This record gives sequence, C-alpha cells and structure tokens, in this order.
Amino acid sequence: MRAFKDSILELITETSTNLPPDVRAAIRAAKEREDAGTRAALALSTISDNIRMAEENVSPICQDTGLPTFEIRVPVGANQIEMSRAIREAVAEATRRGILRPNSVDSLTGKNTGDNLGPGTPVIHYEQWEKDEIEVRLILKGGGCENKNIQYSLPCELEGLGRAGRDLDGIRKCILHSVYQAQGQGCSAGFIGVGIGGDRTTGYQLAKQQLFRRVDDVNPNPDLAKLESYIMEAANQLSIGTMGFGGDVTLLGCKIGAINRIPASFFVSVAYNCWAFRRQGVIIDPKTGQIEKWLYKDEPKDAPKEKVTPAAAPMMKKSREWHLTPPITEEQIRQLRVGDVVILNGLIHTGRDALHKYLIDHEAPVDLSGGVIYHCGPVMLKSAEGKWEVKAAGPTTSIREEPYQGDIIRKFGIRAVIGKGGMGAKTLAALKEHGAIYLNAIGGAAQYYADCIEDVEGVHFLEFGIPEAMWHLRVKNFAAIVTMDAHGNSLHEEVEKSSLEKLAKFKDPVFA
Repeated sequence: MRAFKDSILELITETSTNLPPDVRAAIRAAKEREDAGTRAALALSTISDNIRMAEENVSPICQDTGLPTFEIRVPVGANQIEMSRAIREAVAEATRRGILRPNSVDSLTGKNTGDNLGPGTPVIHYEQWEKDEIEVRLILKGGGCENKNIQYSLPCELEGLGRAGRDLDGIRKCILHSVYQAQGQGCSAGFIGVGIGGDRTTGYQLAKQQLFRRVDDVNPNPDLAKLESYIMEAANQLSIGTMGFGGDVTLLGCKIGAINRIPASFFVSVAYNCWAFRRQGVIIDPKTGQIEKWLYKDEPKDAPKEKVTPAAAPMMKKSREWHLTPPITEEQIRQLRVGDVVILNGLIHTGRDALHKYLIDHEAPVDLSGGVIYHCGPVMLKSAEGKWEVKAAGPTTSIREEPYQGDIIRKFGIRAVIGKGGMGAKTLAALKEHGAIYLNAIGGAAQYYADCIEDVEGVHFLEFGIPEAMWHLRVKNFAAIVTMDAHGNSLHEEVEKSSLEKLAKFKDPVFA
C-alpha cells in the first residue's frame, strides 16, 4: 500500500500541474484560430504561458484544485478499504505540499479541514472489472466551472431557443443553452460532458464521466457523434470566446453519453469544465502498487484540430495601457474605459465569500480607501523560516460576490475589484456612482499571477481557511483588462446580449 499511495500522489501531482497532451492540443488550436490583437488572443497567450510555468514549477495550473474525484476499476479481490485509506493519505500529503489547495469545508459551519479530507471528500468511486490491473482516473474540477453545471428536464422552455421537446432536437437545444449560460464565468473556452437520461443523480454522474474521454475521440454511437460535431460548430458561432471576452472559440470539446431513463423523466445533464481541464489516469500493478502506464500522456501528443466555422470577432482597438499604484484616486479611475489594460504595482488585498460576508457587518482590518480587492483564494505554503509563499494565485469567479460588492465599494472606498467572469447590475451601478472599475484577470492563470507577487505582507482571518483569508500582497506588473468601467459600460453585458442574439439563430429544428 505504500507504493500504491506513492503512485496516487504522483497521479495527483501530475494532474494538478501538467495538462495532458490532448487538452494542450485543443488549446493550441484555439490560439491559432483567434485573430492576433483581440482580447481572446491575449487571454489564450496568457493561458499558454501559464501552462508552461505550471509544468516547470511543478505547481498548480489553477489555484482552485477543486474536489478530487477518483474513478477506479479494480480486479476481484482488491482491498478497497485499504486503497481508500491510501488515497486519503495521498490527498492529505499533496495538500501539505501545495499541490492541492485545502478546499474541503464543513457545509454547516464553513470550517476548513485544512487537508482536503472530510465527509464526502475526496470522492472515490469503485467498479470491479475482469482485468488483473487497477485503473485510476482522477479529475480536478474547480468550483468556477462546477457552478456552471446545469440540468434540464424535458420538455422545457429555453431563453433564445424556445421549446425543447423530448427528442434529439430538444437535447441539441439544451446543450447549446448550457454553453450560452456559462458565458465567461466557467473560464471559457471550456469542455462539456453531457449525460442523456438516467435520474438526476446518475445523469450528472454520466455527464462527468464523459470528461474522461479523449478530446479527439469519436463517439461510437453515430447519432451522438453527429450531435457532438454539430455542437462544436454551433457553439463556436456564439462568439462568447475565451474568458467571455468575445471571439471565435467558445468550446474546446463536447462529449455525450446516453443511458436509459423511466418514461416520466427526461433529463439532460451537462458538466461544464474550464480550459484548465485537469484529468489524468494510470494503470497500476495490483501486486506492486506501482504505475505501469499513463492513460493520457503516454498517447499521441497532437490531437487533430476541430473543424469550426469561425464567427466574426471584432478586432480589439489598440488598447490603452495604464499603470496604477494603490491607493488609486477617483480621478484616475474616471479616465479608464472598457478594453483598457491596467498594470498594477503595489499592495492589493484578496477577498472571497467569507470576507465579503464579514465586511458587510464589520470594519476592515486595514485601510481599503483607494484600494484593490482581488477575488482570489491562493495556494499558500509557509517556509521553514515561517514566511508565507505563494504557490498559485489566479482569480476566482466574481459573480458570487454580487450581493455584497456594491455595498462594500461604497462603505470602504474601494477603487478596483479584480476577478473573472464579470459582475451584475448592482455592482455596475456602484462602480459608476462611486468611481471604481472591475478588472478581469485571466481565469486559471494561477502561475502567471503568482509570478507577479513580490511579497506577502500579512494575512487576516486565517480562521476562515487559507483560500478565504484576507491576504495582503505586494504585486509588480499585475495585468488585467477593464471589463466594467465607471461610466456604466460592461463588456460582459455586451457579450451576453450578442451571444443571445446568435443563440436564437439555432431555434429551428436540425434533427427531425
């Protein structure tokens, strides 16, 4: 079991830090399809740099290492109790090493266990098979994309697409709608796994299982193969683009499976996964516990490019670049417009769900006037000398803070909020009223942004857990794009409106 634990630790490390070749090929193809100079091209270039840095640093590709989910096939007689114990030990060890972020929290108290262990975490599913070998597949799916999972019950009415009936065409509409509703909040361009049928539980399970397929495989069911190809072409005409910035590539992969259902229920379940598609697998010798084969990285490195009909992506006007050092004045903020690139130098403060909830009813431990709040839950390790080191520090999805953000901007005089995916009308109104901006950083680019952090100057609220604590970070050349300005403009509103108009073009039946 010691060798088995070491093998699982190696699997976790590889999955968290090194994207498999088929995923890299899909991202590379997307980068080649985008016009140089667009926001989407800039985002994909940053993503490519981040992938390289994560591999070189052996550090998490994205700071949100998600909920480790293991799908395991075992020969008859394998001791699943001992295997589960070894897996939990490996997960705890990976967390101590900073390969996984401590993500497991008590659902009632919010208390972080600190080691990714607890009721329900990690997720381990076993299945017996007749082979005399152990197959372990692992997926690390972050919360930003997990929150964009969606399940439909047919028949239903869909925005932009009308009635979706209990047939293949209704399924088609549901899948297209799932891509539309994700926008940039799930770190597009993404991958989707679709489960047709089952009940509400098995439908979602089937959808997530589809994400273990290779990006370039072909569905053995001809009808589903045709549907997968159609979705790839149609979804990329919605022009949502990378990070929701607009662009030619919105979807990098679509895999669909179907199981039987009962007559009264017809579910279409969609598991959305971000570009940081962290899934890997190994074959392990049951006698030695050692890895015999890798399931993805040992296979051909270059997947064929998807044939996609490109949408017309507006060329980005030559962007203005602004260098700002907090505290920032209202006068500086009022000069900025959507599309501008901001380079931050100086002190910024992280804040996620727990901190925003706290700040509504309490004072801040530091002066935030003219300051910058970064929606980020970093991966942090303490050195032997007792100094905190940043292992990964990309943005988290901002829309969760929508109920709080406008009030906090007004209360504390905040001038800039950094996150990903954009925010809503309440925040936009506060930005305009008070003189503040929303900066969209590149989701998942945890190594790219960690490299911009020169020093950790302190931390408050460690009792919230490392991801939710308020970290005070001194940054240099921290770049992000203004996507919501102090004049009432929002790129996210524009892209959502435009993509809804494009979605409506797919209302008519395709699969009779």
